[in-house]
Amino acid sequence: MPEKKRILAVPGSTRSRSVNLHILQAIASLYEGKLAVEIYDGLDQLPHFNPDLDKDPLPPAVASLRKKMELADGIVICTPEYVFSLPGSLKNAIEWMVSTTILTGKPAALITASSSGQKAHESLDLVMRTVGVKLGEKGSLLIQGPKTKITEEGVITDETTLASLKELVDDFLTLLN
Repeated sequence: MPEKKRILAVPGSTRSRSVNLHILQAIASLYEGKLAVEIYDGLDQLPHFNPDLDKDPLPPAVASLRKKMELADGIVICTPEYVFSLPGSLKNAIEWMVSTTILTGKPAALITASSSGQKAHESLDLVMRTVGVKLGEKGSLLIQGPKTKITEEGVITDETTLASLKELVDDFLTLLN
């Protein structure tokens, strides 16, 4: 049996039971036979990006995130939209990667799950393409109004959303091989 691919799943929300976290947990559950998913929970522990701190020794939280991203075979991000953009904590995490090549060529899948989400989705796509991630043909997914499609317990009840999510992850899997 082939070894499971290591995936770092990054929820863009720092809320403990966010719909974005639920989506990443659903992916981990649906693909547990193929993927070893680690959900990153340290966005709120990262210091604000400061180029003066981007040297040895790195702040410990930054060093840990970089190591996790480096060791991952691929990255999945699922984020909400805050004020028509990415949450600052997610953007901050990405900014800590800019001086490295860790994300260059790294397979990624991008999900925006928010009431509207369009502007955050555009921003996420632009930022991640700028840092050089590798996206498949169906490498991003916008889930609008996710709270009507996913229960508070994290169960995806909308069949169209579930099918779209599977299509995204199946496309992502082709990048990992």
